[in-house]
Amino acid sequence: MKQMKININGMSCGSCVRKIEGSLQQLNGVEHVEVQLQEKKAVIEFSPDLVDEQKIINNITELGYKVLTK
Repeated sequence: MKQMKININGMSCGSCVRKIEGSLQQLNGVEHVEVQLQEKKAVIEFSPDLVDEQKIINNITELGYKVLTK
């Protein structure tokens, strides 16, 4: 299991959080997602054998948010 911490710009409400969490949880290999609206960040736990960091980032940007990796 691998953990990824990212900053996400463009979130404005709880609906944004649910949208991102729901979309990421649909990806095969993503085990846990925690999006924090106030801090504008997310922590994602995933299996690198099934999904890579770039696919996770692409998923978020396709939803209309900007991702800044740490």
